[in-house]
Amino acid sequence: MKKLEGKWLVAVSTGPDSMYLVHQCLELGMDIQIAHVNYHHRKQATEEEAFIRFFAEENQIPLHVRNDAFKPKGNFEAEAREWRYTFFAKIVRKEQLKGVLVAHQQEDLLETFLMQEEKRLEPDYFGLKERTMMQGISVVRPLLTMRKAEIIRYLDEHQYRYFIDHTNLEDKYRRNQIRHNQVETMTDFMREALLQEINRRNSILQERRHRVAKYIQKGKVSLKLYRNLEKEDRLSTLRQLLDQKKHHTKVQLIELDQIVMRKESFYIPFEKWYFTSDGQFFFLWKEENYSYSDIQLKEYPFFKVEKGESGVNAVTVHASDYPLTIRNYRKGDTIQLRFGKKKVSRFFIDRKIPLYLRKVWPIVLNKKAEVILVPGLGSDVNHYSINPTFNVIQYLNTKE
Repeated sequence: MKKLEGKWLVAVSTGPDSMYLVHQCLELGMDIQIAHVNYHHRKQATEEEAFIRFFAEENQIPLHVRNDAFKPKGNFEAEAREWRYTFFAKIVRKEQLKGVLVAHQQEDLLETFLMQEEKRLEPDYFGLKERTMMQGISVVRPLLTMRKAEIIRYLDEHQYRYFIDHTNLEDKYRRNQIRHNQVETMTDFMREALLQEINRRNSILQERRHRVAKYIQKGKVSLKLYRNLEKEDRLSTLRQLLDQKKHHTKVQLIELDQIVMRKESFYIPFEKWYFTSDGQFFFLWKEENYSYSDIQLKEYPFFKVEKGESGVNAVTVHASDYPLTIRNYRKGDTIQLRFGKKKVSRFFIDRKIPLYLRKVWPIVLNKKAEVILVPGLGSDVNHYSINPTFNVIQYLNTKE
């Protein structure tokens, strides 16, 4: 392990890996602080916290402990990871540290890769990165070339104390099963071959990532360009567009790829976003609900209000109409025309308005909550004249 300059936070569970890491930092003369998380899910946890408090005091290392009640609602491992990294990020920012050092070693790297393979993930990186970002802070894994046996041998030879988390010996979690049944049974030859395969995969991934990055312009991808790419480049483009911080299965990407290859228009819920197309480009879109009642001649996020001439953006407002409201379209909106009421959604269909734009299209309502103007499409029969009060201009080029 090489000495890192600057001030660093070291995540210490008191297990052999993290105790090896903190001892290495001390031997190298690094400027460190320690973070420890007590989930209160094991009887030994109290003893471990007491030990790290004694260790930090003895070595005059600033210590940060999180020991408030942890109550996971679903996946314990995933929620515990989020819990501790939120804690780490808070400390790093408050103490103005370079980042956090975590003690993942070679077995962790191999386990992660085998889990990725089992789940058929298309990750941003195979195995574990030595340096990455999580919750906006730098995360460094300086022990990825170290084997568990080397770490244990070093600690025992120096008579450094550490704790064994006995839940790691159980096969309750899939990661433990992979560790015990696959990683720990590998020969040196098998281990080296797998490490070489991981490096090979990452080299291909990096080369492809750089090649397809140019296809994503301002968060959008041209449908025409995309459809001329080879399949693997298409999937890589999709993966980068969707989210570089989250893994997606190849099955998920293939399903989306088939949609993009077949359809000109689509609007698909995707986590907190929508995967959509305007007929020329596809991109991620986040729905936004809005409502304004104090209407002024100015620009708003999805529209602007200005004086203007009669036309499809114009509305003539009567005193009895106030106060006005301008909000985004809602399902069920109707407008009164000369020959009866018409659903606003019908306007959208007739004019071939992209699905994603319909969700944020401004609708002008009077005091009675009656639709009096659908900008760009027309006003109701009672609010049109050649001398309009104002125009509401819908932004076809929405916010980037």
